[in-house]
Amino acid sequence: MTGVMTGWMQRVLFPPVCLGCSNLVTEPGTLCPSCWSRLRFLERPWCPVMGTPFSIDLGENMLSAEAIADPPPFARARSAVVYQGVARNLVQGLKFRDRTDLAPWMARWMVRAGVELLSESDLVVPVPLHRARFLSRRFNQSAELARAVAKFGGLDYAPEALVRARRTRQQVGLAARERQANVRGAFRVPEISAPKIKSRRIVLVDDVYTTGATVAAASRVLKRAGAHQVDVLTFARVLPGDFRADEQDPI
Repeated sequence: MTGVMTGWMQRVLFPPVCLGCSNLVTEPGTLCPSCWSRLRFLERPWCPVMGTPFSIDLGENMLSAEAIADPPPFARARSAVVYQGVARNLVQGLKFRDRTDLAPWMARWMVRAGVELLSESDLVVPVPLHRARFLSRRFNQSAELARAVAKFGGLDYAPEALVRARRTRQQVGLAARERQANVRGAFRVPEISAPKIKSRRIVLVDDVYTTGATVAAASRVLKRAGAHQVDVLTFARVLPGDFRADEQDPI
């Protein structure tokens, strides 16, 4: 009875609110009808490598033009939602407004999108921040998501497996080639972490997939360190041809 009363009091004193707009909702970790209708989940049919959606079903093994023209160093990429509207607000809330409470709920959608990746993997690794940026921000949004993904997926979590050895510019506002140059040589696997990486199947987690420059650079480093396979899982995805959709993000 005490537990029931405590739960009732918590709901009265701290009623659940929409993750997107803070309007009241019936259950915690949910969206109001208005926000839900403006959230676009990524669903099949999609490119089996890039995870980008097709307008029609072209067959199970049909690759997108992006995957054919520029094969990535990772095996597969999956994202939960398209980076626009409510999804963008959630990412910005987590990343720039210290809303770390959003991470577990966002991770649940990521697990749904990446179920095939997680079922075949051993280890979850977040895209790291440089130490200086971590100290100024006090947390790594990708690590918050990765920790929750590993927990829900029943996988090992290795935040120390990959480090950002060189401080890079913010990717926001950079063209695709500028993004690639910005993160070239930025990552490394510490010697102490090499045995944990070798021969493992890794899910690399980030908040947003834009041009793929960051996760591609990180994947190459993990592969060179001996990873058997690297897959990429992000919360949101900027669709091809719209990679400058993040230009309005705060620096």
